[in-house]
Amino acid sequence: MTDPVAPPTDLPLYSPARVRELLARHGLKPTKSLGQNFLIDGNILRAIAEAGGAAPGVPVLEVGPGLGVLTREVATRGARVTALEKDERLRPVLAETLAGQGVEVVWGDALDFDYSTLPPGTRVIANLPYYITGVLLSRFMGAPNVLSATVLVQKEVGQRLAAHPGEDNYGFLSALAALHGRVRHVRDVPKGAFFPAPDVTSSVIRLDFDRERPAPEPAFLTFVEAALHHRRKTLRNNLRLAGYPAPGIDAALEAAGLRPDVRAEDVPLDMLRAAATALGVVR
Repeated sequence: MTDPVAPPTDLPLYSPARVRELLARHGLKPTKSLGQNFLIDGNILRAIAEAGGAAPGVPVLEVGPGLGVLTREVATRGARVTALEKDERLRPVLAETLAGQGVEVVWGDALDFDYSTLPPGTRVIANLPYYITGVLLSRFMGAPNVLSATVLVQKEVGQRLAAHPGEDNYGFLSALAALHGRVRHVRDVPKGAFFPAPDVTSSVIRLDFDRERPAPEPAFLTFVEAALHHRRKTLRNNLRLAGYPAPGIDAALEAAGLRPDVRAEDVPLDMLRAAATALGVVR
């Protein structure tokens, strides 16, 4: 009878062999429904931590730590990390991989977490579950103590976040990001940087939130979402579909200096606000 092969603990946590060994030893398989694609590229990990501002004493929030690969990279830089994890099967894995790192793991659904409780100056650094990316980003934007979010997202989502009016990828997510701050594309990430490999290319995006700027009014956000609901339609038609009266829309477009046939995706945010003001949505 041969002796069992010792686990490759001398390998970096992000190495494919170490990841496979951890999963096998704990009897786990990545769950597609939870968006579990684990990073196995050290250069990408270091780039995310660096771009996210992980540094001694900085409060960092991570959503979906998985096996703790990115978590450990951020924690070893001295950041004070809080990690939100939904998958209870990962308890023994994270107890092992994050031992001695001072990371606080909060078990539960990220959609149920109260982001207003985060300490001032928090920076989000995370490989977000792709299926709830938009919802989570809106939660970060609305949390006053979150200064930035450096996140791995689908490449097309990154393109939408960074798009400007008149560009093909511009939509409500683009407008939402612009209303709260600015977006920077850090780098693209190939499928092979993950285990298992996802079906799409990813991007690292950093969003910086301008907390000196007044938060956009909920009524204006609702108006912008309605205006951009069908990006290829005219703004006039979108507003009519949202229930605004046609005479009021026509008057508002004229007051804002917009053509009656202007497409929603071509309208800058300041002109949308002018139209919303003329319609009485905001003051």
